[in-house]
Parts: sequence; structure tokens; C-alpha cells
Amino acid sequence: MNTPVGPYSPWRRAGDLVVISGQLGMVPGDGTSTMAEGGAAEQLRQALVNARRVLAEAGATFGQVFKATLFLVDMDDFASCNDVWVEAFEAPRPTRSAVAVAQLPLGARAEVELWAHAPAN
Repeated sequence: MNTPVGPYSPWRRAGDLVVISGQLGMVPGDGTSTMAEGGAAEQLRQALVNARRVLAEAGATFGQVFKATLFLVDMDDFASCNDVWVEAFEAPRPTRSAVAVAQLPLGARAEVELWAHAPAN
């Protein structure tokens, strides 16, 4: 798992719900992480890889995700990020909000937050 870039938990469980903190397109390395090269779509693709990893740690899967929030620095990236979204999620896809923001941590162009319904065992 990537180390959080701030004082927060990567995920939390509340009963059958798992919420993961916003994921950036950080590529894990040997003790360090770097931002995925390219624009928002490439960063979103890596952020979703990271999100899948965090969900697995919490005992959840992409198939259990029911709500997502996508943060974009530039709404001109909306269409290319939708293409990445379709690659990552099978129908029925989670509900999603897309929000334009002035800035994201570490110069990121995209960030994604996911909520999953994952009954505890």
C-alpha cells in the first residue's frame, strides 16, 4: 500500500461499509513513490490500481463499490477519464460525482475516492 501523504487513514470500515481515502496516481517504488507520467487519465488509471489495493486490504473489491467521487483539476480531462473509468469498472458501474478543483496534493491532475458495501465476515 502507498503511504498516505497526510495524517489520515487509507481506509475505514463502518459496519458493512468501507470508505477509502482519495487515491492519487502515485506509482510505488523502493521506499518512495512518484506520480504516474502523463495527464489526468494516466494518473487516474494508476489511482484506480492503488484504490484496488487499498480496497483489498480492507476486505472489499471493485465489484462492491457503489459510490465514487472523481476530482479533476481540469474538466477538459473528463472524457479521457471516463474512458479509463469504463476500463476499470464493469456495469453496473458505481454512482459517481465529478468535481472540478483548483488543485490536488503533490501536483496531481486526478484523485478518486470510493465507497464499498462489503459485509464483514
